[in-house]
Amino acid sequence: MKKIEAIIRKSKFSDVKKSLHDVGVNFFSYWDVTGLGNEKEGHVYRGVSYSTSDIQRRYLSIVVNDDFEDITVNTIIKAGATGDVGDGKIFVSKIEEVYRIRTGEKGGQTLK
Repeated sequence: MKKIEAIIRKSKFSDVKKSLHDVGVNFFSYWDVTGLGNEKEGHVYRGVSYSTSDIQRRYLSIVVNDDFEDITVNTIIKAGATGDVGDGKIFVSKIEEVYRIRTGEKGGQTLK
């Protein structure tokens, strides 16, 4: 099993969520987060200057079976990309075990 953590633009969340559901990823958690990035220049919107390095993002946490890793990552990349600096990052790590609290069962079948 794999844990996929993605930091994406809030403006792309609806597209990413719909695309994930379309490929069969129907459960994940998400949070609104703020962080710092590498972009150094600011932007002006309606006469107000702001820095895009600390703009708000959405953080997704998704656990999938190993055979769904590539599908999930590629879906996030395709739906979340704008082509501009600040589109985000995806991190993949290994999950040793998962348990369903309600029944106590364990293993990859608990993700379905």
